[in-house]
Amino acid sequence: MARTTELDTHRRTTRDARWWFFATGKGVAGAIYILAALFPLAWMLIAGFKSKTEVIKTPFQFFPEVWKWENYVQILADPSFLRTMAWTFFGAVLFTLLSLTVNSLAAYAFARLDFRFKRTLWVIVITTLFIPAMTILLTSFIVVSNLQMLDTLAVLVLPGAASAAMVFFIRQFYLSIPSSLEEAAMLDGCNRFTIFIRLFLPLSKPPFVVMGITAFLLYWNSYVWPILTITSPDKYVVQQYLATFRSERSTELGLLMAGSVLAAAPVIILFLIFQRQIIGNIKLAGLK
Repeated sequence: MARTTELDTHRRTTRDARWWFFATGKGVAGAIYILAALFPLAWMLIAGFKSKTEVIKTPFQFFPEVWKWENYVQILADPSFLRTMAWTFFGAVLFTLLSLTVNSLAAYAFARLDFRFKRTLWVIVITTLFIPAMTILLTSFIVVSNLQMLDTLAVLVLPGAASAAMVFFIRQFYLSIPSSLEEAAMLDGCNRFTIFIRLFLPLSKPPFVVMGITAFLLYWNSYVWPILTITSPDKYVVQQYLATFRSERSTELGLLMAGSVLAAAPVIILFLIFQRQIIGNIKLAGLK
């Protein structure tokens, strides 16, 4: 009996030791991952307070010798930077709203409607997921050029509004909505469009949050397409503006870092506001 008790105690001690070992290992690995992920952002933030030469000073120095608040004050006082931020934000909001509208309607059609060649069209839509964007860059440029859309807001918003990935994601959510709700709405005299507006849209918050933020980030971080299609400085998006700033004022790296931090701020704030919804929706998608 005593030996059995000793064995149970030994096993319990061993099990607790293993649990603490793995828990400590996970904590250390998580801390290292978080530090590695946040270090570039922290360095960019600190570099915004450095002078022109301190940013690339060797040996590497994380903190500046003298904190220069003037960099942030100067970039915020630059009317071209503020105009670019406002222009990009307006375009990103417009692109997000258009993307959610177009792709949710397409998702509803593929999820709930029956029409000819539905499966064939769905295969074609899904196939576009496997086509890299760079492979159709030249043909897309030729199309928008022939449509005389170059150097306009439309060339930034319209070409990428329809997304097969977004249609697929929202369609999967619509398939999970019970058909009994739709049948009840039809009995009340609602047509398909009314059902979509009054029933499906109010229930679409989970996928709309994830896909809306994705669309916003896609527009905000776009660089290659604006470089090809936008030539007027007053229509630059923020990434295009920063690239031009770096080429024209390559010695003012502290100012560039300050501008980069301010350009990243809306994205970070957006994530902080919707982080619970994003994480919750990802978990829900994983369970489904």
